[in-house]
Amino acid sequence: MTKKIINPNDSDLFRESVGNVRAVKTDKVQLRPANTKPYPKLQPHDLNEDWQTGITPDTDNVSHEETLSYAAPGIQNSVLAKLRKGFFGVQAEMDLHGLNSEAAKHQLLKFLHVSTEYSYRCVHIIHGKGYRSSENHPVLKNHINRWLRQHKDVQAFCSASPRQGGAGAVYVLLKISKEYPDKYDGQDMYD
Repeated sequence: MTKKIINPNDSDLFRESVGNVRAVKTDKVQLRPANTKPYPKLQPHDLNEDWQTGITPDTDNVSHEETLSYAAPGIQNSVLAKLRKGFFGVQAEMDLHGLNSEAAKHQLLKFLHVSTEYSYRCVHIIHGKGYRSSENHPVLKNHINRWLRQHKDVQAFCSASPRQGGAGAVYVLLKISKEYPDKYDGQDMYD
């Protein structure tokens, strides 16, 4: 291997850019600084706290191809229009196909809680159109329509674009959490 010849001007420029350098006296790596305090243990979150108390949405059952749309009180119609057009980028997605109502509710609550912790603004939930439902109307789609209206962190939701699931999926606009600012930078979402 040939030795690279360095121009003296480049060498002087490098020394000038780096500045004063001091030699390292030890080759041991210190994993944790001695002055740091331990983090408090995270308390488990009760998912039932995410429901708004005293609110029972009075919604009619929807059919297989009917689209969903909702904006919480105080949310402008322009926000819902932007959500429908895809103005807010989807940051997480969940598929509830094949789950019964109880399992779907639990997964939905967990997903919305974690999404709020990550400060996700817009999520995509696939619930299906309910053609294989034993009743004459889609069960899971109607539950999603009611559950999302009762959740404290949901500001708006609407049916997704046709290529993203149409009447079988919804875009959900979430409140930005002030409780969990940048808590999970670089970590896996479900750890």
